[in-house]
Amino acid sequence: MTKVEDIKGEPQKFDPTFKGPIKDRGCTDIICCLLFIIFVLGMVAVSILGNPKLLLYPTDSDGNLCGYKSATRDLSDKPYLFYFDMLACAKVGAGISLSSLVSLGCPTTQICVEHCPRKAWSWIGQYTKEKFGGSKSGRSDMICKIPKDNNFYKQVCVEKCPSKYWAWPVQYGKEKINSNDKSGRSDMICHYSIGGNTGDARLTNDDVKTLVENENCAPYYVKSEPLIGRCIPSIFGAIKDKAATIVGDGQAMADAANNTVTYGYLEKGSKYLALFLSAKEYGVKIYQDVRASWWLILVGLGLAMLLSFIWIVLMRWLAGVIVWLTILLFVGLFGFATGYCGYRYWQMKDDPEHEGSLEFSTNLSYYTNLSKTWLALAIIAGIFLLIILILLIFLRSRIRIAISLIKASSRAIGNMVFTLFWPIIPFLLQLCLFGFWIAAALFLATMGSAKYAGATFNGSQFDDVTKEYTVKIQEAVGCNSSATGAREKACHFLGYTEQYTVYLQFFMLFMLFWVMNFIIALGQMTLAGSFASYYWAFNKPSDIPAFPVTGSLLRTLRYHVGTLAFGSLIIAIIQIIRVFLEYLDHKLKGKENAVAKFFLCCLKCFFWCLEKFMKFINKNAYILCAIYGKNFCISAKNAFFLIMRNVVRVVVVDKVTDFVMFIGKLVIVAAVAIGSFFVLSGDLAKLDIPLASNIPTNKNVQFVPMIIIIIGSYVIAAAFFSVYSMAVDTLFLCFLEDLERHDGTPEKPYYMSKDLMDILGKKNKMPKEKK
Repeated sequence: MTKVEDIKGEPQKFDPTFKGPIKDRGCTDIICCLLFIIFVLGMVAVSILGNPKLLLYPTDSDGNLCGYKSATRDLSDKPYLFYFDMLACAKVGAGISLSSLVSLGCPTTQICVEHCPRKAWSWIGQYTKEKFGGSKSGRSDMICKIPKDNNFYKQVCVEKCPSKYWAWPVQYGKEKINSNDKSGRSDMICHYSIGGNTGDARLTNDDVKTLVENENCAPYYVKSEPLIGRCIPSIFGAIKDKAATIVGDGQAMADAANNTVTYGYLEKGSKYLALFLSAKEYGVKIYQDVRASWWLILVGLGLAMLLSFIWIVLMRWLAGVIVWLTILLFVGLFGFATGYCGYRYWQMKDDPEHEGSLEFSTNLSYYTNLSKTWLALAIIAGIFLLIILILLIFLRSRIRIAISLIKASSRAIGNMVFTLFWPIIPFLLQLCLFGFWIAAALFLATMGSAKYAGATFNGSQFDDVTKEYTVKIQEAVGCNSSATGAREKACHFLGYTEQYTVYLQFFMLFMLFWVMNFIIALGQMTLAGSFASYYWAFNKPSDIPAFPVTGSLLRTLRYHVGTLAFGSLIIAIIQIIRVFLEYLDHKLKGKENAVAKFFLCCLKCFFWCLEKFMKFINKNAYILCAIYGKNFCISAKNAFFLIMRNVVRVVVVDKVTDFVMFIGKLVIVAAVAIGSFFVLSGDLAKLDIPLASNIPTNKNVQFVPMIIIIIGSYVIAAAFFSVYSMAVDTLFLCFLEDLERHDGTPEKPYYMSKDLMDILGKKNKMPKEKK
């Protein structure tokens, strides 16, 4: 063999027994099949680990689930999580991730309560009342925590979120002014064994300031609402002056360090948590709009499906018009550009005012006033015009082949209409897989053991920056949750350690890629077998086998699961490498030198190109496997050699098909988008036509139903045209095989359509007795 023959391989030889997808075949790539089954079983086994309750319900500073009874404490009547000091979120918010805020809220004492506060309260008022009035009755409003061996936990569970305002300075002031007036203590929110009906003497005997400073009780609270089990202040929407001081019981509210609490500070402290309130509000509006416009959305999606089907059916007549009209438009466009730019240069070339050298300028008129600009544009447009004309002259027959294959694909789909609905099955499988993977990832996030951290300092002694870094040190150092220590020793629940879960998450991500690509491969091979059955039917449509899609699916599942697993494994490995490179790029951002950045960029580009190339090879390998029943490596090799022997035809057909499908998607999505805008904007409701009065006009988020319709239309159009693309690719490879196997004689007749034979100047010679 010559070097060229080594690259292109040997053409297929005539086989008199070959009549399309062979029936006598065996199982392929069995080892890959077994490996895939083992990994899928491992994926299922890993997915059942973890405790979903840890994600669904909030956790207090002791690691207890609010609303649940544990071995150490019964919190079944306290489903809401209350934050002692919301300002703590503002002080270290920059150093805390959103995921940490979801699970822990912010670095402050947190307990479970029966309901959220319904009013405002501050320790100053109670302190003043007790100092000068002597009453401690107000301490019943305090939310306090339970000490354990002199440790001070950061979160406790409560029965409900606060429903009013309270601040420790108010209670503190009341008690200091009147030592016999402690009635305000009924409003305090304290730890479990101190608050409520526990009878703990500290709630009535200890100084309210001491209770707050020791973090046994909350220094203040405001009216709150429960959101995802957490008590979130509900005052921001009605407050215009964010700098205004919050007042409770007639006293300015203050935190444990006696810092004045303003609406602005409180909003800043809960801004991450407040995002959920905004999300909830928008979510409700979106739900209302979707609920009111659901029938319009279904009509829009149904219209997209109808237009896609009509477009594919019409492609047997429109394909040639679209392609040739586009080519003529390009020729006319560049021809006009060349002539116009040349004419402008001819006008300016002898005028001294239009002479000068090309220099950089942000003024466009500077360039349009130079004759050299128009000369350069004329040359560029002329080059493009020349390229298009050369391609048109030398590739016109291949363009005609591409158009004929597009028409043949339209006829094939018309004879096997179920192929248009086949993408629904892979889509549902992918949707179920993605939902399963999300649930498994959430389960794995709760596998670790409880993690605590502490520090021997009083937070009020440090500035905000010191506190931020001290919190980070706390997380790194850790502590013993059951140990004893000094009064300032704080040991609080941080979350759950990752341990080996990071490796399981990596495994689950890899399996997501593998199984997702397996489902795509299953859809491709099933359609390839169906369209191959159509092409190799000599007398169409009478020779097309019954239920070609079902037969192809059963054949694929029975014999070629291993081949699908092999091809999808290659893509999954490349994709996981690309994810690792992206992760590495994110970690090294701003730290790597220019050389490392260059090589990392080259690697990312290389694996992107490799993925595209392997997807192309896999797709053609699945087509030949569906026809001949060979394993992945042999099918990929034969497909590659077949393509190399017809590389120019492959490029032309691929690009022409891509262009035609792009035009189809653009037309369908644009038509549905314009129609949905006309309807949802209210213009149609003004017309006196049936059902126009049922169109909702008072929508909160008007663009949401339209976005849903547009995205859904694109997905539907892409699904329909993916079938079309697979039909073109399958028929094209069958066409190339047909050319190599047959010569048009009665013993070796062509299976291609008459249009293709006319383009190539070929025809089938009939036997003499049939003349």
